Amino acid sequence: MNSRALCLLVLASAAALPGCSWIGGDEEDEPGTPVELVDFEPTLRIRKAWSSGVGDGNETLRLALTPASDGTHVFAADNDGRVVAFDAARGKRLWRSKVELPLAGGPGVGSGLVVTGSSDGYVVALDAATGKERWRTNVASEVLAAPAVGTTLAYVRTVDGKLIALDPGTGKQTWFVQQTMPRLSVRGTGAPVVDRNLVICGFDNGRVAAYDATDGSVVWDVLVEPPSGRTEVERLSDLNATVQVIGEDVYAVGYQGRVVALARESGQILWSVEFSSYAGLGADLRNLYASGDKGEIIAIERGSGRELWRQGQLAFRDITAPTAFGGSVVVGDLDGYVHFFDAGTGKLQARVHAGSSRITSAPVVVNDLLYVLTDGGDLVALRDATVPREK
Repeated sequence: MNSRALCLLVLASAAALPGCSWIGGDEEDEPGTPVELVDFEPTLRIRKAWSSGVGDGNETLRLALTPASDGTHVFAADNDGRVVAFDAARGKRLWRSKVELPLAGGPGVGSGLVVTGSSDGYVVALDAATGKERWRTNVASEVLAAPAVGTTLAYVRTVDGKLIALDPGTGKQTWFVQQTMPRLSVRGTGAPVVDRNLVICGFDNGRVAAYDATDGSVVWDVLVEPPSGRTEVERLSDLNATVQVIGEDVYAVGYQGRVVALARESGQILWSVEFSSYAGLGADLRNLYASGDKGEIIAIERGSGRELWRQGQLAFRDITAPTAFGGSVVVGDLDGYVHFFDAGTGKLQARVHAGSSRITSAPVVVNDLLYVLTDGGDLVALRDATVPREK
């Protein structure tokens, strides 16, 4: 198993949380040595637009702390409880708040709020304009995914298989649903996605479910990753990656499983491709991209499921989920490098060193900039210098 997948969660019962136990990591052998980076002739000129420190970083914890944006500002958090807001274009720090919580998931942004979750089961909401705390609530289990903030409710996925809807004004629980979880699962959870009247999420039992965003009633619930194998490790079928919802299609990928396309209205499986991933998916107008558990990147035609190309130059470099950026597909790696590949061919275009620490979360695009948060707490904004800047 890859190093990012080594930490396994034993769920004896929902009542045992949040005092659940974590196992794995030290006694597992690495499946392969990270490949050395090769020299090449860049075809893109990537430049640093700005950079800033968020906090002390989270170098050993592999948390789901990912930059988020409302289109004008960028928000980031660290495990020591710092939440910071920046001007997206210039990098000017607008505010910084300390919530005194071990933050592990988020932030999520919407409805004037910045919402994060902690490893000790709290969710806290800050005012997006000022950073002032609006509310905090205890959801009784670790939050290891970014909350999703809709127009009427905020949605939180916890590691014990719950999806909880909170009132964005008060933090009070409105409804919750819970999936039955396996005894053993890969550390990590996919974030919920709000799409019009639905909130959609993948779970560690290999299921993707869509719920009515207002009351939590089940619209559809589909097993897309049936467990197989003789041992519990072989039967791991987690959907740790956040699903992608594009138009009338939902895309998901599982560990030791496959990439699937589902009909948004019914959950019907439209196509599937064998591929194992815990990092996640990216997409553009035509294609879907996935990072494999051994460092491969695959490009798939969204409409048909046809594989377009497969890139193996980053084998065992513990890469992030891919992000579409202009005509490129971008991933970060264990040494703090950001790699740019041609979205049409998979050819390596550029490489930038964002920092000396691992990059765990996928890069984030806001307008013409790409934002990368290293596990050391550095937030770096990159731009394609070959594209004329808007005045």
